Amino acid sequence: MALHHYFSNNPEKRAKFIFNLIAPVYGFLDKAVAKGFKNSIKKLTENIDISGKKVLDVGTGTGAWGSLFMKNGANIVMGADFSRKMLKQAKNKHPEMNFIFSDAKDLKEIPDNSFDIVTASYVLHGTKQEIRNQILFEMKRVSKEYVVIHDFMGKTHFAIKILEWLERSDFVNFKKSFSNEMKSLFPKTMDIDAGDGTGLYIGIIN
Repeated sequence: MALHHYFSNNPEKRAKFIFNLIAPVYGFLDKAVAKGFKNSIKKLTENIDISGKKVLDVGTGTGAWGSLFMKNGANIVMGADFSRKMLKQAKNKHPEMNFIFSDAKDLKEIPDNSFDIVTASYVLHGTKQEIRNQILFEMKRVSKEYVVIHDFMGKTHFAIKILEWLERSDFVNFKKSFSNEMKSLFPKTMDIDAGDGTGLYIGIIN
């Protein structure tokens, strides 16, 4: 994939380039990433029941976040991503999950109300508010019960700030406004601090 996509003003081209580029590294670190998610999934299961649920993990990457739903009692977990190289890693790492090539902004392959829980981990902070709203709208459309966003909350480590600057993400504005963005789209929400600069933003549909 051409290096000029990293310098593109088109955030989608830039994101696809970055995630296709780092897919092999993410695949290698899959277990370490999942370990870091364990406190967050524990916090989630303390607040909502995921047993027997059908789950869609948007921007699944290598499937580390989605796989924890399966390990904590979900019945079916499908991962969606727009990076084919990430999906290749995910299929190798997590054969217990299903996967689909799809863009979070337009989940056109998925009918309304197809999943009990629709989730995304470290996806939304990388996009501007307009794109975040498009993604959230699609996540809400295909969910019956909950939309769960696992992302930055609270104090961010300096090294992470540098990485986010290199990625040219919107994480600063995300942390300032995302809770209110969720409240504007869902009748009821929960914000749960999971510690270590991460948290869960939960939109409750029913």
